[in-house]
Amino acid sequence: MRTRYVNLRIPSEDNSTQYAELVVEGGRFEEVLPAGGATAAGGEEWVDLEGALVLPGVIDCHVHFDDPGFTHREDFETGTRAAAAGGVTCVADMPCTSLPPITDVDALSNKLQVIRSKAVVDYVLWGGASANSLGQPGWQEKLTGLADAGVGAIKVYLLSGMESFRDVTGDALREILTHTCRLGIPVGVHAEDRSMVQRLTQLAHDNHEDSPAAYAASRPAQAEVAAVATCIEACRATGARVHIVHLASGEALDLIAAARQENLPISAETCPHYLEFTIEDFEHLGSILKTAPVVKTAGDRDRLWKGLAAGELSFVATDHAAGQWPEEKQTASVWSDYGGIPGVELMLPYLFSEGVRGRRISLERLTQITASEPARFLGIDHRKGHLRAGSDADFVVFDERQRWTVRAEDLHSLNRYTPLEGRELTGCVRSTFVRGHRVFDRAKTGDVEFGDPGFGAWVRRGVA
Repeated sequence: MRTRYVNLRIPSEDNSTQYAELVVEGGRFEEVLPAGGATAAGGEEWVDLEGALVLPGVIDCHVHFDDPGFTHREDFETGTRAAAAGGVTCVADMPCTSLPPITDVDALSNKLQVIRSKAVVDYVLWGGASANSLGQPGWQEKLTGLADAGVGAIKVYLLSGMESFRDVTGDALREILTHTCRLGIPVGVHAEDRSMVQRLTQLAHDNHEDSPAAYAASRPAQAEVAAVATCIEACRATGARVHIVHLASGEALDLIAAARQENLPISAETCPHYLEFTIEDFEHLGSILKTAPVVKTAGDRDRLWKGLAAGELSFVATDHAAGQWPEEKQTASVWSDYGGIPGVELMLPYLFSEGVRGRRISLERLTQITASEPARFLGIDHRKGHLRAGSDADFVVFDERQRWTVRAEDLHSLNRYTPLEGRELTGCVRSTFVRGHRVFDRAKTGDVEFGDPGFGAWVRRGVA
């Protein structure tokens, strides 16, 4: 069926929009046209969107949907349902929170077998390299196999709390980058300095400190700065494509911005919680806001917003990582409380409300940091991330005027909690389309409807 969506607006330059028509056939945009000049083709269905704003489908480049292995926290069906409700049409799932971790093609095949019947939206999978996998023979060939299979990127940790996916040293990072440079695939790095954090954590334990402030002090901005410096030097030495995940430190962003001025192939993302919250909020809210890295100061928050607007940060991702609620987030000790929060459903409304409406970023920049830039990073921009002819027909019908209050009970993750509880936002997802099929719809009554699990498809790097 050829479908023409009419009476809609799409982003144009800066904060402007233009009326347009979207013609969808075979799951792709056949045409993206200025409004008013169309003539109905035979058998064509017309859909009037009543002047609504239409955005390119969001790509969340960093989620932990925990399937298989940790499905008491999230599974691929609940995670992708929440994604659809947030206007996210494609997620990129991390390799470390699966059992077995995705460090070879056998584990990748196992994961695909488990999740393909569950996905409501499309998905990319990250591969990984850990101290565990580097301790096995043939790790280079295993990374080559993952790249050939089409993973979007390779994930490593300079500091990890997971025994099944341990962190690597700076020297090992260089070895990994030397190999991935030949493969032409980027490496995403969790950048916190292991020795610094371990020393400060031990000091807090020795002093019997057990509070959000103590946890924050154990993971200071300098731990990010030191680790980012390590990554920059490794990038400079190898020429490999390096990406810093979930950046929280403004000073670390200064280092990245300077490295980019040298034309080093390094980039970074940040998360909505780093754009919104500070250490003072963490002290007030407690472990519902516990993440790694930890939120920083108001100055760091402002620097991240400025870097996002200026293009020093490539995109925003959620690092969606729900713990079992409330058991894993309320253990009576900040040290044993699970570090992670859900976020995939709230990223687009938050960035529109606080970014575009808050005049921190333009509407045009919003589409870049939520769609085209993550698509480019993952090597899928030939089919995702744009409202243009030939691309997958992934789009969001967005009500930019609706004001609403965030309530965890209204969200769709398996474990429903959020540090944004009670926050009023402006801008709400009405409908989400993946390859021309509606996978989420919110009626004016508030009732919601989802597409079928299993419709979502695996999207491979560089593959049409």
